[in-house]
Amino acid sequence: MSVSSKLPPFDPGDPLGLDDLLDAEDLGIRDTVRAWAADRVLPYVADWYEKGELPEIRELARELGGLGALGMSLSGYGCAGASAVQYGLACLELEAADSGIRSLVSVQGSLAMYAIYRFGSEEQKREWLPRMASGEVIGCFGLTEPDHGSDPASMRTYAKRDGSDWVLNGRKMWITNGSVAGVAVVWAQTEDGIRGFVVPTGSSGFSAPEIKHKWSLRASVTSELVLDDVRLPADAVLPEGTGLRGPLSCLSHARYGIVWGAMGAARSSFEAAVDYAKSREQFGRPIGGFQLTQAKLADMAVELHKGILLAHHLGRRMDAGRLRPEQVSFGKLNNVREAIEICRTARTILGANGISLEYPVMRHATNLESVLTYEGTVEMHQLVLGKALTGLDAFR
Repeated sequence: MSVSSKLPPFDPGDPLGLDDLLDAEDLGIRDTVRAWAADRVLPYVADWYEKGELPEIRELARELGGLGALGMSLSGYGCAGASAVQYGLACLELEAADSGIRSLVSVQGSLAMYAIYRFGSEEQKREWLPRMASGEVIGCFGLTEPDHGSDPASMRTYAKRDGSDWVLNGRKMWITNGSVAGVAVVWAQTEDGIRGFVVPTGSSGFSAPEIKHKWSLRASVTSELVLDDVRLPADAVLPEGTGLRGPLSCLSHARYGIVWGAMGAARSSFEAAVDYAKSREQFGRPIGGFQLTQAKLADMAVELHKGILLAHHLGRRMDAGRLRPEQVSFGKLNNVREAIEICRTARTILGANGISLEYPVMRHATNLESVLTYEGTVEMHQLVLGKALTGLDAFR
């Protein structure tokens, strides 16, 4: 018997055999999230995107909570305690449906819930995490300001003591989930440096007007947070979150999910291009039979599955407690950049149909333009890696 006869058949959907890296539980979680997205998101998301709304966000959050997808990699307090790889697989499947849905889950679990889990008091964890894990309460994360994105150390939002209370004033911008959140984790300057605060959104002086007229992440709720003399009790502060270490560690956790999620958007666009190339005929034959089209598909497949393999590697490192922030920057920089290029190439294969919402390609491409710059711009991740490679700080 020849060696080749023992080999499994080539799988165009998994050309590197990456499913061999997953066990039965991994595959079950992936397939469950994929089936949910196919049923609850894909039939409606083009319409949500066109209208610029996510009308069922509260219901979707509860359903995602039922799946164990909120705060998925956290343990206890009603959280699933899944592995980092399992969380990544969920992010990939959610973003294959739409970046806005993955953003909902990422901000809820990797930013708002993770901040409370990592830096909060036991009372804060017990009060908020079970309800956030179930989707009963939606959370948001207030770091970016209108004039301070890549330089959060210069934030102007300020919290001052007034007796035993805290009083917060300031603005936060581009906040996912803001206007539907029941709780906001807000970072502010204090006399003792930057601190995090757990802010119930029903607090007097708190408002979250929704940002309209977006051309990206349209099936997502994005808001400004306005804090005008918001008075909070002494125990609203996150006791362990002092300095930029707090919010930056939360961002690193969320960026890890983006490493996987971007490949979901890329996979969806790639699959649309393959299907179209096999059915669209020009000059008497499917365009997938022409050399230039096959060259595009081959290059897209190489970058797509290299990116998924990179995400797997980072996930195994996170599960082993060995994942460094610089490695997360490596993943986000590469995978989002390559995902955008895959979407753009897919659009050329679809021709004029590539701009139609009948296909997912342009929706993914425009969403990824936001993913490219949120939670660290290209330039910031380049500088993180540049500093790690040279030992020289070029940020200032």
